[in-house]
Amino acid sequence: MNAIFRTAHALALAGLLSACEPSPANDTVEFLTAHPERIKEVQRLCREERSKVSDDLCLRAAEAAKRRFFGDGPEQPAK
Repeated sequence: MNAIFRTAHALALAGLLSACEPSPANDTVEFLTAHPERIKEVQRLCREERSKVSDDLCLRAAEAAKRRFFGDGPEQPAK
C-alpha cells in the first residue's frame, strides 16, 4: 500500500513539473524590448495559455512593451 502512495505522489509531481515550462534565459526585458515579435508571442501566451508561462515572464513582457511604446527601446538614443 505504501508503495502505491509513493508511486502516485511521484507521478503527480512529475505531471506538475512537466506543466511548468521555464522561459528561455534570453527573455529578459532588454531582449524582449529588442524583439517585438517575441513580446507579442509572450503576451499571447499570457492571455490564452496562462498555465504555460510564469507571472514573471508576463511582467517582463509588459515592461518591454511599455518601454517600446514610450520610446525607451534599444534603437533610441539615450538622453
